[in-house]
Amino acid sequence: MNMLVDGEWRTDAYQSTNEDGEFDRQDTTFRDRIEDDPDARFQPEAGRYHLYVSLACPWAHRTLLVRALKGLTDAISVDVVDPYRGDDGWQFTPEKEGCTEDSLYGADYLRELYVKADPDATCRVTVPVLWDKQEETIVNNESEEILRMLDTAFDGVAASDVDLYPDGYQDEVDRIIDDIYDPINNGVYRAGFANTQDAYDDAVEELFDALDHWDSVLEDQRYLAGDRLTEADICMFTTLVRFDEVYHTHFQCNHQFIREYDNLWPYLRDLYQTPGVAETVDMDHITEHYYTTHPDVSPKRIIPVGPDPDFEAAHDRDELPGGVPEDLLATV
Repeated sequence: MNMLVDGEWRTDAYQSTNEDGEFDRQDTTFRDRIEDDPDARFQPEAGRYHLYVSLACPWAHRTLLVRALKGLTDAISVDVVDPYRGDDGWQFTPEKEGCTEDSLYGADYLRELYVKADPDATCRVTVPVLWDKQEETIVNNESEEILRMLDTAFDGVAASDVDLYPDGYQDEVDRIIDDIYDPINNGVYRAGFANTQDAYDDAVEELFDALDHWDSVLEDQRYLAGDRLTEADICMFTTLVRFDEVYHTHFQCNHQFIREYDNLWPYLRDLYQTPGVAETVDMDHITEHYYTTHPDVSPKRIIPVGPDPDFEAAHDRDELPGGVPEDLLATV
């Protein structure tokens, strides 16, 4: 796989699997924080920060969801890269539907922003990227940390009062995010990029054991942490919404469709129909990215025509206790 090495672009520097054939995700490298503290280097301010995202990427999608639900669309600007990622990495192609130019610097490739932030960068070039326009640098490129910052540090800037990390739920939210990461969020990649049968079998078994578990949990509660929409649901949603269209086929996670689950399927539709969520989902970008960008997995780069699940169908989850108060979403 491709990455920067001492600020230079290399196409042969990163191995995505370990010696056992297991997918091995590299840690992100920019890990600063935005804090509502007068002594903090990065403080929450409207108009100061910018997101670079791919609409196809589930990790970047998390940040767009929080930006929408918190009412930060006017406060934090966004640029969108091409869903196809070739040998040169993420590219800006404003002539393509749903994509934008790099509105800040006119870069052709996202890697140029990484080098601007650190001329000696040695890392993969990933999305999302949270950029500080004032200091002209990357604040953070770890999706979970960006998600948390947008949710908790921008209350004085956000147009919505939605709280996705509420008091009394925080330990449980953190536990759930940790619990679903390896078997589900990363599990689909562990299955899809496995280079040995054992690595694939282990990943798929853990994935569907976890999905079965959460399907059972959701039988009598509306959300993963109980009666409140939280960051945990955001992290689950961006994997589930891609599952039937992409992961089931492309990553060979074909034991079961999400739409065949008694509770995960209506839960997914409930989340999708939450005001502000559907607008962040671009299935054309999602399917193009996965089926054209991984030639080792899908060498013919043919994009399937379906299955086109109906996320707008009635779900009846609102009969369970809790939910997101409509008045809090009035600004979405």
